[in-house]
Amino acid sequence: MAVSLEFKANIMDEQAMQRALRRVAHEIIENNRGVEGLTLVGIQRRGVTLARMLADLIEQVEGVRLPLGVLDITFYRDDLSLLQEHPVVNATDLPFQVQDAKIIMVDDVLFSGRTARAAMDAICDMGRPALIQLAVMVDRGHRELPIRADYVGKNLPTSKSELVGVHVPEYDGDMGVVLYEKKNA
Repeated sequence: MAVSLEFKANIMDEQAMQRALRRVAHEIIENNRGVEGLTLVGIQRRGVTLARMLADLIEQVEGVRLPLGVLDITFYRDDLSLLQEHPVVNATDLPFQVQDAKIIMVDDVLFSGRTARAAMDAICDMGRPALIQLAVMVDRGHRELPIRADYVGKNLPTSKSELVGVHVPEYDGDMGVVLYEKKNA
């Protein structure tokens, strides 16, 4: 059965997303008592763009450019066999030592917690970080694993029939958060 998406609501516009990212950047700095030893790891795809935006904002405040890594979790997913026959694999590039690093993972939406778990597994396969924190643009609830975000741009209670779309210029040509309703076709 095919599923289509029907637009339901604009949740955040570009200004609201920028404000949320600025707040998250300040929370990261405050909660870690500065930025010494911190690294950012964006989870492919939109998490990478959001991590770059956070790196820019943190640099504006602290005058320090945090090391930025890119993580693809495709082969760490527990639903890999349910995806397409030939999943698209993107690059992983962590240009720093994972061992003893203070890592802030960045993703667009926190839903079941499975992506965050897969990302932690991938990172820990490369070494033992001193800590891992999670920053997301939207936490929509419906956790299946005991995972929570340390930094959240927006908490958005949703039904399971809804889908949250975080738009970033790199992939979508605009910036915002949109809510869709899944419809069976």
